[in-house]
Parts: sequence; C-alpha cells; structure tokens
Amino acid sequence: MMSTYTRRRLTDAPFLAAATGATPSRRPVWFMRQAGRSLPEYRELRAGIGMLESCFDPELVCEITMQPIRRHGVDAAILFSDIVVPLKAAGIDLDIVPGVGPVVAAPVRTHDDVRALPRLRPEEVHAVTEGVRLLTDALGQTPLIGFAGAPFTLASYLVEGGPSKHHERTKAMMHADPKTWHELLGALTDITIVFLQAQLAAGVDAVQLFDSWAGALSLADYRTFVLPHSERVFAEIADAGVPRIHFGVGTGELLGAMGEAGADVVGVDWRVPLTEAVRRVGAGKALQGNLDPAILFAGPEAVEAEARRIAREADQAITMGAAGHIFNLGHGVLPDTDPGVLTALVELVHEL
Repeated sequence: MMSTYTRRRLTDAPFLAAATGATPSRRPVWFMRQAGRSLPEYRELRAGIGMLESCFDPELVCEITMQPIRRHGVDAAILFSDIVVPLKAAGIDLDIVPGVGPVVAAPVRTHDDVRALPRLRPEEVHAVTEGVRLLTDALGQTPLIGFAGAPFTLASYLVEGGPSKHHERTKAMMHADPKTWHELLGALTDITIVFLQAQLAAGVDAVQLFDSWAGALSLADYRTFVLPHSERVFAEIADAGVPRIHFGVGTGELLGAMGEAGADVVGVDWRVPLTEAVRRVGAGKALQGNLDPAILFAGPEAVEAEARRIAREADQAITMGAAGHIFNLGHGVLPDTDPGVLTALVELVHEL
C-alpha cells in the first residue's frame, strides 16, 4: 500500500534515536499499556463503552492514546487498540469480555475453518487509521507507535476460542496437522501485514509486533511453526523505514530466534537481564525493557533501585553491542498501578 502521507520529521525524538542506533538526548521511556486501566481519566471516559467499540472510534482512540502523554511525559505514544481489532474488522465474530479477554464465537479448528477465514481490506480499519491521523496532529514531536498481534498469538485465540493457559488445541493443530497450521498462520500474516501497512500509511513512526503467547513454545516449535510467518511480517513492512519492535512474554529462551525475525528492537521481559539478552539477541539491535510491573507496588525506594539497576545493565549491554536502549516495563502496566508512580519513574529515567 503506497502512502499519500508525508511522515513527520522527528529528528530529535529520543525514542527514535535509541531505536535506530543513534545517541538519544536522554534515555527514552514509555510503558506497554500506558494508556488505559491504571488512569482514572481513562476509566471515566470509557464508562459504559465496550472495549472494541472504543477501538473503532477515532476520537476516543486519539484521546485515550494522548492521556499518558499529558500525564506522564513519556517519550512515545502507543496507539490505543487491541490485537484482535483487525480480526474483528475483517468480519470474525469475536468480542472482548471484561475480566476474560477476547472470546471467539466459532473457533478455528479444521482446514475448512481456515479456508473460510475472511481477508482484511485496508478500508475496514479506516477508524483506526483516522485515529492515527488525529494523533499525528495532536502529538507534536512525540513519536507514535502502531502495533499488531503476531500471527501465532492471533492463531492461539482463534484455535482455543479465547485465552488459554496451556494452548493445548493450538499445539495439537501444529503437530497433528502442520499443513492446516501453516495455512492458518499464512492467512493471519496477511491480515497483520494489511493492518500494519494501513497504520504506516496513516503516519505511525514505529511499529511493535506483540507475540504475547509465544513464550508457551519450545525453541524448536517456535522456529518451525512461528518464525517464518513473523519474518514475513517484518519483511513486508521494511520499506516503510521506521523502527520495528518485537516483544513477547516469557520468551527468554526464544530471544535469539525472535531477533532473527527482522525487528530493529527486541523487547525483553523482566526474567532475563539486559546483559544476557544482548548475548542471546546478538549485537546490532536495540533492546527495550525490562522493569517488572509488580515492582511498581513496592514503594519508591525499590522502584528507584530497580530502575537504576536496569539502566546500568542497559549501558553495559550497549558496550556489549546493543544498538541502544528504550526503558520500558517487562510487560504491561498492571490495572491497580498508581499513576503517580509511573510519572515519577519517567522523571527518574530521564535523569539516568
């Protein structure tokens, strides 16, 4: 998809500098799930409005994305959306059930189910791209990160019918019917590419691919059943020339392979020190992370001590070959997090 949009020139943005191997003016910081449940202004705005309904309202998308920028002064905004938005837009019958997560009305379990999956057309995510256009006007010099769910994580929801602890149906399809599995991931890769290309055409400054559930896999299974599809996503958006971030939870054993998928930045959860992450990912890529979100409940002294440790490890990782460091949590902001703690953390990271 060719863009008619002229991307903003954000030459001084610390987030973009760190992501591309340049020297940022300060250590950049943003938080996964920085917009949303932890903010009282978000809860007030969303009262009585369903999650998916919010994601398809451009004005709401813009306002919710802006809230943590105003409150915390983070170095990047991440588009308010959900990884199942492109599936919903394409016509798959699903809903996000409060307290549960995405629930799929008719799970995808057979070859015929896969063949029946709809394709995504760019115009079906017009509400999202309109939200992006509103944001590029509202954000000034702050970069906007677009995102999508990786094909494996989307497949897990579709096959299981919703969130799963053990992913038993997903793994069963992989191993018992690899042909159907790869056809499913091929279809989801197409959807993911269209969704990201639409965001890029509308003006996002970076993209993050969330493989939230990839940590459930062995390295061998990841390489065989997942990596080729994630590689295709990153390859198809390479020409946009924006930083590409790859992140999963519990993916310490997969970091090397995830780095191979083609991202410029690899997100690291809190289980693996950044000095070890650079060994696994290899030199030449930036790292993002990796404060444990639960530490934010431990009081200011503990938060400061952990933030300083991560900054030291990040600086050491850079001397070991990492291209840069973007401070983040090792996963999303937890719903009961005190927003004031996040604001204080941003101020601290900017001093480190």
